[in-house]
Amino acid sequence: MTHPFQRLLLATEHGEFDAGAEALGFAMAQRCGLSLPTVIPLVSNPEYEALAPQIVARAEQDAARRIKDLRTQAEAMGVSIDLRLRRGEDPYREIVDEARQQGCDLIIIRRRGRRGFLANLLVGEMVTKVVMHAPCHVLIVPRQATMWSRNILAAVEATAQGQSVAELAASVALECRLPLHLVTVVNATTDREPASRFVGDLSTRLAQQGVQTTSEVRVGTPYEEILDAARAGGADLIVLSSRGEKHLGRALVGGVAQKVLGLSEWPVLVMNPHHKLKLMP
Repeated sequence: MTHPFQRLLLATEHGEFDAGAEALGFAMAQRCGLSLPTVIPLVSNPEYEALAPQIVARAEQDAARRIKDLRTQAEAMGVSIDLRLRRGEDPYREIVDEARQQGCDLIIIRRRGRRGFLANLLVGEMVTKVVMHAPCHVLIVPRQATMWSRNILAAVEATAQGQSVAELAASVALECRLPLHLVTVVNATTDREPASRFVGDLSTRLAQQGVQTTSEVRVGTPYEEILDAARAGGADLIVLSSRGEKHLGRALVGGVAQKVLGLSEWPVLVMNPHHKLKLMP
C-alpha cells in the first residue's frame, strides 16, 4: 500500500469555521512532505462588480489579508503553500474546478459556515455541493477537529463499494500506523451472518497487508450506530462513501453520509466511488 493522497487541495475562506480544515491541511502536508495547493473562493459576477465597485474593492482587500495570513501560517509550519483566489458566482464550482485542474486526490474543507436552520444536522450547502461534484475524495473537518492519532473507523456495506471504502481507510491507517475498525450496520439480526462474513474476510485480508484490523456488525439506524461505534472505539477519523451503489445519481442530502457528516465530532473522509484506490487483488 502507498499513501492515497499525493495532491491535496485546501479549500478555505479563512474564517473561524475554517480553522480545523486549515490546521489539518497543514498537518497532512507537513507529515507527508507535500505542498499544499489552496483555493479561496470569492463570490463575484460582472453585474455585481459593475453595480457595487466599492464593496468589491473591500472584498478584494479582505481576501488579500486572508491570503497574507495563510502564507504566514504555512511558513511557520514549513509548508509550501500554492494559494489561488478564484472568483465566481458559485463558490463550490470554483473549488471543484480547481481540484479538477490540479488533478487532486483530496479536497480538505470545513463542515459548514455560520449556523442556520437545522445546522446541527446539516452540512453547509456549499460543502454538500462540493462532495456531490468533486472529482476526488473529500475530507470534511469540524471547526475543533485535529489530526487523527488514535484509530480509524470505516463504515462499510457488504458490496464492492464497501470494499473500496475499507481499502481507502486501510491505506490511511497503514500510512499513519493506526488500527482500523470496520463497521457494518444491518437492519435486522437475520442479516448479521452474511455481513459478519464480509467484514471478517476483509479484516483477514487487510491484516495480511500489515493493517491492524478489527470488525463488528451492528443492528440499528446506520448513522446512529456508526457514530456510536466511533465514540465507543475512540476513533478520530471516519471513512465512508458519499452514496450507496443503488443511488449513484442522487444527492447525499438526507442520507446516512449527510447525517454522519453533520453530527460527527471528528473529521469524515468521504470516498468518491468514481475515484477508487486499488489496493487488494
